[in-house]
Amino acid sequence: MSGYVDDHSGHVSASATGDDPRRADARRNRERILDAAREQLRGPGELKLNAVAKACGIGQGTLYRHFPTREDLLVEVYRHDVDDLVAAAADLLSTRGPVEALAAWFERVAAYARVKTHVFAAVEAATWRDLAAHSLGPIGEAVERLLAAGRADGSLRADVEARDVIVLISWLSRLDDAELDARGPRLLAVLLDGLRTHRA
Repeated sequence: MSGYVDDHSGHVSASATGDDPRRADARRNRERILDAAREQLRGPGELKLNAVAKACGIGQGTLYRHFPTREDLLVEVYRHDVDDLVAAAADLLSTRGPVEALAAWFERVAAYARVKTHVFAAVEAATWRDLAAHSLGPIGEAVERLLAAGRADGSLRADVEARDVIVLISWLSRLDDAELDARGPRLLAVLLDGLRTHRA
């Protein structure tokens, strides 16, 4: 038998539900660490592990059990941001028109570019090449989904490929944080305007 009922009130033990409290607590800590790291990356300066631990209200030992190095943490934040960016394309198209969805997606790209810059500066070249190779395909598919919706209703140009957009937005990761804040929104607005058809 996989579990048991603790008492007549109907409360079921952790063994019955298969939910180990220690594992659940570890998952929560991991998510809190990633959220705190992402928040710190929005500000100036480098990601500092002791500041992340303090923001989470956990000991540094707990943080190091999840992420032994700063590089490990940055890589995981990057992977999460790629997943979120890819999933956002379909989510945005479900509630907005193609142009509005692409504009909102570009706002997320700016945050992704900031993380990408920090990861690129922190990890070894081989690690970065592996990350880039695994993220390029899914991001390209997300861009194509957005462009295809715009082609279908005539709001976005039919002669632009997903790779064209990726090449252009990749330049954001070459900007430092201050310049990304100053120029990023304007550059993405220019790109969006160039992708529209004249009647959009």
